[in-house]
Amino acid sequence: MIFYDCSTAPNPRRARMFIAEKGLGIETRDISIAKGEQLSQDFLAVNPRGTIPVLVTDDGIVLAENLGIAAYLEAAFPEPPLMGVTPEEKGQVMMWNAIAEQQGGMPIAEVLRNTNPHMKGRAIPGPLDFEQIPELAERGRARVGFFFDQLEERLRDSPWLAGERFSLADITGFVFVDFARVIRTRIPEGNTATQGWFDRIKARPSAAL
Repeated sequence: MIFYDCSTAPNPRRARMFIAEKGLGIETRDISIAKGEQLSQDFLAVNPRGTIPVLVTDDGIVLAENLGIAAYLEAAFPEPPLMGVTPEEKGQVMMWNAIAEQQGGMPIAEVLRNTNPHMKGRAIPGPLDFEQIPELAERGRARVGFFFDQLEERLRDSPWLAGERFSLADITGFVFVDFARVIRTRIPEGNTATQGWFDRIKARPSAAL
């Protein structure tokens, strides 16, 4: 297998942590978004959408989305389970992974991509160019605040986002909470349950990658 990574971006980090939690050693090639390497002809030949992460399986199948990569690796290497064991756990993992993506990752990206001067004309990842929309940044900041509220409410009742077991949902949530630093946002001071959860994940070896 070959894993196409970018050491500075949040979405590849999610896949990188998942691979590490599985204890897998996969050949890795780093693609620099800062240098625009994701839009090079060589990389577009691998993934025409010009996005990272990408996992190419031993059979040559190209998986270019985190959920696809995780589902493949979970099926191929079921231990330790990171996407639930019981039907209830599997549903919770998928639900909280989606909440972390849609309510956390997306609004953080809205703020970053619509305010960062280096992303003028590149407000959406991929091969097409889109201009920044300042109003989306304003909306994104409000949504990020709501995301932190949702996390705190959930983590006051549960040790992990999907229940009693660390999972893909925690990886996704952790990466986006950490990445919120790029828009100068941190876990609110009173959100002690979220801070405890974040610190537990930060102590895991996979979080250092």
